[in-house]
Amino acid sequence: MNTKEQIRNAAQQTFKNHLEFLSSGRIEEWVDLFKEDGILEFPYGPKDFPTSVSGKKELYEYMKNFPNHFKVKFDNLHFHSTEDPTLVIAEFTSDGHAVSTGKPYIQKYISVVTTDEEGKIIRYVDFWNPMVALEAIDAPLSSFVKE
Repeated sequence: MNTKEQIRNAAQQTFKNHLEFLSSGRIEEWVDLFKEDGILEFPYGPKDFPTSVSGKKELYEYMKNFPNHFKVKFDNLHFHSTEDPTLVIAEFTSDGHAVSTGKPYIQKYISVVTTDEEGKIIRYVDFWNPMVALEAIDAPLSSFVKE
């Protein structure tokens, strides 16, 4: 059995891996961070954008084009203390650009992530500003998902 500290470390390492895999375009590895029925939610997504994506197949289909749309580096990672070691609350920023337009993609995120005791993501709630992405790609966000 893992201690609370080991569980917390696994959850936070998964989150760090999430940022590394996305920024380097390693989408299959990113999907593998999730449980088979893991969920990614977007409470602030625009009307033509999914509110959630669930299961590894949908997660891959949703995120496979990310490297074609954005080149980003994630910085300023800060974990907030939580009582539950499987709960990660993180703030971070992105510094990058949209590939199609060259426009900057500078974003601030807050993420609330629940993992299992081994660090696999059960639920990821992504709080971000969709307007920043819209301005960067200069197209509806639905194009991000459908291309």
